[in-house]
Amino acid sequence: MTATPSVSSAIRAAMLTPEPSAKAFATRAVARDWAAGRLAFAFDCAMPDVPARPDRPELLAPNAMPKRGRGGSERGRTALLHALAHIEFVAIDLALDAAGRFGGERGPQFVSDWLGVAADEAMHFALLARRLRTLGSFYGAMPAHDGLWEAATETAHDVAARLAIVPMVLEARGLDVTPVTIERFEAAGDHRSARILQRIFDDEIRHVRFGTSHFVALCEERGESPPAMWKTLVRRHFRGAVKPPFNDSARAMAGLSYDFLAGVA
Repeated sequence: MTATPSVSSAIRAAMLTPEPSAKAFATRAVARDWAAGRLAFAFDCAMPDVPARPDRPELLAPNAMPKRGRGGSERGRTALLHALAHIEFVAIDLALDAAGRFGGERGPQFVSDWLGVAADEAMHFALLARRLRTLGSFYGAMPAHDGLWEAATETAHDVAARLAIVPMVLEARGLDVTPVTIERFEAAGDHRSARILQRIFDDEIRHVRFGTSHFVALCEERGESPPAMWKTLVRRHFRGAVKPPFNDSARAMAGLSYDFLAGVA
């Protein structure tokens, strides 16, 4: 009788898949297999320090990235879609790593939530990659930002830090900026891209809410105030600034009350 494979081994295999479409496919398969009970709640292998990456795009330091404009021209919009596709591609591994690195500590529901997020990110990436192809480009055609995985490295030791930085800062920033980006695409007549971004925005509210709810539960277990703990972890582990303007309504839907931001921005 064949033993049921562990969820951690399936997650690790997906993270070590370099080709983008194959990684997206593998990630969605892991989420389906976990939901169907085909993977054991077992953590018998470590997550990779760095996930596998394709040869392209060329990864550059943030300060070496070329300026792409504000999306007024088709070329500028294509560059913006490429940047967003890269964010979603890295977000697949960020969600997988959360499930595989901290799932044994936090339990099956944590694994379910973050594998669901990973599957969403894989779908978002696939939509953006397909859109790039219809615009005559492809994922990997332009350089991409190499700083996104730093958040995972910086918070690999502590699930509270991971939740505070990845969903509650980085993904929450998407809630602030995506509506303006959608308006720019609509104004340019690119309604297909705008619909993709709207789908991503709607899903990201749920992702941030997962992060916030798990963070609040963790703080309650530790006897800590969630806003105070979040501010401490942001100061310790986030190198940038949490900058306004904020999308207060979307953040409230995601469970990020004003108490979290008071005194930080």
